[in-house]
Amino acid sequence: MAKTMTFAVMHFSIAFTVAYLITGSLLVGGLVAIVEPAINTVAFYFHEIIWNKVQQADVASELTKTLQTAGENYALRSM
Repeated sequence: MAKTMTFAVMHFSIAFTVAYLITGSLLVGGLVAIVEPAINTVAFYFHEIIWNKVQQADVASELTKTLQTAGENYALRSM
């Protein structure tokens, strides 16, 4: 949990610093530091859903190939 918290502090700090340096505004820097990580969190949630579906598809594909190969090997041994 400590690693997550330190990463969050770093993320907010970087977002604030970049926005402040670009705009010179503490308000804009603060808003960006709050809004950008919040949007990234939501985007990451949907990214994980899609990523898990892709991984499940890959696992299913590999399982199908393995079963097919096993069936072919069995058929060859039976000859």
